[in-house]
Amino acid sequence: MDVVARHLAAIDRLRTRDLPAGGAGHHTVELETGHGPRPAADDVHALREAIAQRLGARWGETPPWGQLTLRLRLARGEEIPEPWATLCLRTDELDVWQAEEVWLAVGVADRDEAEEIRLFATVTRTAPP
Repeated sequence: MDVVARHLAAIDRLRTRDLPAGGAGHHTVELETGHGPRPAADDVHALREAIAQRLGARWGETPPWGQLTLRLRLARGEEIPEPWATLCLRTDELDVWQAEEVWLAVGVADRDEAEEIRLFATVTRTAPP
């Protein structure tokens, strides 16, 4: 199984996990960690794009969602629901779909240079703000 197919299978498993009924719960899974020097970010971002293409074929093509506006709203004191508040602080952009009854976001957490680069997927019932 290739790496994209393996991550798509992990995303499918994530989508089937129970979320609290009527609640704003969410689940996040780390799909890949970029080890080594910062240029590894290019590889992780390319993997995110490959996953986004395959998910776009399932649920429709969507442009990446830039996170700057959410960060600015958060900085002004606006309450941003989870998981979106945390995701906007960790990423510059997300690929987002409404996949049946949940929202699915795929992104690369690479804003903190002190941490390893991480490719992740999040599911939630809370619509993006």
